[in-house]
Amino acid sequence: MQTTFSPEQLKDPGTARANEVLRNCVHCGFCTATCPTYQVLGDELDSPRGRIYLIKDMLENERVPDEKTVQHIDRCLSCLACMTTCPSGVHYMHLVDHARAYIEETYKRPLSDRLLRWILAAVLPHPTRFRLALLGAKIGRPFAFLMPDARLKAMLEMAPKKIPPVSRNDDPQSFEAEQPRKMRVALMTGCAQKALNTDINDATIRLLTRLGCDVVVAKGAGCCGALTHHMGKSDQSHEAAAKNITAWGAEMDADGLDAIVINTSGCGTTVKDYGHMFRNDPLADGAQRVADITMDISEVLMKLDLPKGAPKGTRVAYHAACSLQHGQQIKTFPKDLLKRVGFEVVEPADSHLCCGSAGTYNLMQPEISGQLKARKVQTLEAKSPDIIAAGNIGCMMQIGSATDVPIVHTVELLDWATGGPKPAALG
Repeated sequence: MQTTFSPEQLKDPGTARANEVLRNCVHCGFCTATCPTYQVLGDELDSPRGRIYLIKDMLENERVPDEKTVQHIDRCLSCLACMTTCPSGVHYMHLVDHARAYIEETYKRPLSDRLLRWILAAVLPHPTRFRLALLGAKIGRPFAFLMPDARLKAMLEMAPKKIPPVSRNDDPQSFEAEQPRKMRVALMTGCAQKALNTDINDATIRLLTRLGCDVVVAKGAGCCGALTHHMGKSDQSHEAAAKNITAWGAEMDADGLDAIVINTSGCGTTVKDYGHMFRNDPLADGAQRVADITMDISEVLMKLDLPKGAPKGTRVAYHAACSLQHGQQIKTFPKDLLKRVGFEVVEPADSHLCCGSAGTYNLMQPEISGQLKARKVQTLEAKSPDIIAAGNIGCMMQIGSATDVPIVHTVELLDWATGGPKPAALG
């Protein structure tokens, strides 16, 4: 794609990166075939190619974005299926992230939108605040039908039936390997996950220590910054990310780390991109050092001697989170691990399509999200599974709200199969 940015415009690092990405696009349209919003809405401007045109026009002309442009960019899930499909290597993630930051700086949203986005940014990345919000939503959920705004209704309906107790495993501390040490790893305990499902981190710690890992929860580490990053709130996202870089850097300099382990794939995609996010920052070297050793839990487990298990007669439908299969290009590891310990693994039709969770997308775009959720649940249930497994808390909450089939994190099943307790979600 030909671009006409001026030398002065290209002095801005974000614009310069956008120019690189835009120039890789050849207008082929392959991305439209795998874009969930294009499939649901059928509008070219709700496809990656259409959004690329809108972003190019907005940035080149340095114009204040209009309502139409903002609407189409807001409708993007950032599922990154387009990046998997693109034959030209267009790094759409960097482009749309920059566009969102530009919109945040130049566009004045309606008051209701600004208030909603402020609430989400102020609450979700902070586990204690999020727990209080979930309690309030749980109390107000019976009155959700009275809400005139579908987004407010979605926020009330998000609350789980049971809010889990606080897990002390999420506090800064170390856990020793149960056999001769093979690795020393830092576990990112996350933010929303600590309020929504504490079993995931508990299972991860049990499994890693059982397989020979010293596990440390680093003091000062917290939210990865993804939730605010994808809202274009760069200052907030960088502030959160910087704390992680400092915390994990201290562990690397002290006793060393073989990996930073992440069991929420949406966070993993962002942390692996810290090098890009901080490329022009004094923390650039530290950010890249962190990104270089960050791994999804499935990547770490593939390096360890996970014992084989006998067939369990349990059919598991595996849901591939977009942030894992598209953002990190990890497609087979979770399925390979589940099969290794004895589960029968099946995949739904159109497994490349998003479930509609996408961070805060299900709260800000509930109608589109709801259509994608219904489609995903239908294809999963068509496989008649005993259990649904996923590697991302957002997907688990989204899918679990629309099916009676129990849904658990992949690591919970692997922990169970190798000596851990039966996941609570299985009764």
